Formats: sequence, C-alpha cells, structure tokens
Amino acid sequence: MKYFVLFVLAVSAFSYALAQGSDYRVVFDMTSRDSLDQKAVMRWVKEIAKANPKAELEVVMYGKGFELVMPEKSTVLADVKEVIRMPGVSLRVCKVALKNNNVDEKMLVEGVGTVPDGIYEIIAKQRAGWGYIKVAH
Repeated sequence: MKYFVLFVLAVSAFSYALAQGSDYRVVFDMTSRDSLDQKAVMRWVKEIAKANPKAELEVVMYGKGFELVMPEKSTVLADVKEVIRMPGVSLRVCKVALKNNNVDEKMLVEGVGTVPDGIYEIIAKQRAGWGYIKVAH
C-alpha cells in the first residue's frame, strides 16, 4: 500500500509538471518607446523561452511600441534578432499603428509579423486563454 501511494503521488506530480509546462502562453502588450520597457520585455521573453521551451510567447506592439523592432530606433536590436529565432516566440506589430505613424512594414526587423489591430490581437489571445502582461517598468 505504501508503494502504491508513492506511485500515485509521483504520477500526480509528473502530470502536474507536464500540465504547467505545456500551457504556458503569454501575450505581452508593448506600447512604449521607452528603452527600459524594451529591455524588460526582451529580458522576460528570453528568460521564459529558455526556462520553458514549449512556452508560446507573443509581443504585440502598438502606439509607439513598434520602435522596439525598428533597427534605427531599437535599443535592444541584438536581443530582438535573437528572440525572433526562438521557437514559440512571435513579435507582431499593429498595422493601424504603422499607418498612423507613416511607417512601412519594410522598415521593421526581418521576421517581425504584423496584425491588423494590436488591441484586438491581445483581446483574442486573452479569450483563447493566454496570460496577459502589460510591459511597463
């Protein structure tokens, strides 16, 4: 009986650990051009992706947040290029914000995607069960 209880506890703990690792989905809301916010979101994404390789992470940029992925304005360009290559990580810029700021998609770092509406993208992710983090320092 003692071994059975230990077996059940071990299986439960393993199942719990698997469940925690496989359902790690977070959308980051980036609206700031602030260099501290740029550094923070890149640090968070890199740390999470390395600790949880199966995590799904998306940074959605609107307002002035898209400057994170503009080579001439980003303060963390090397980090941006690194996270773009990480599995499960996506960087998305709001097309409305680009239009409002007269920025062409070609001005963004290669590999960065766009979404029609950044706010709607965040809402859709939340409805799908994703966690939400507002990038701010």
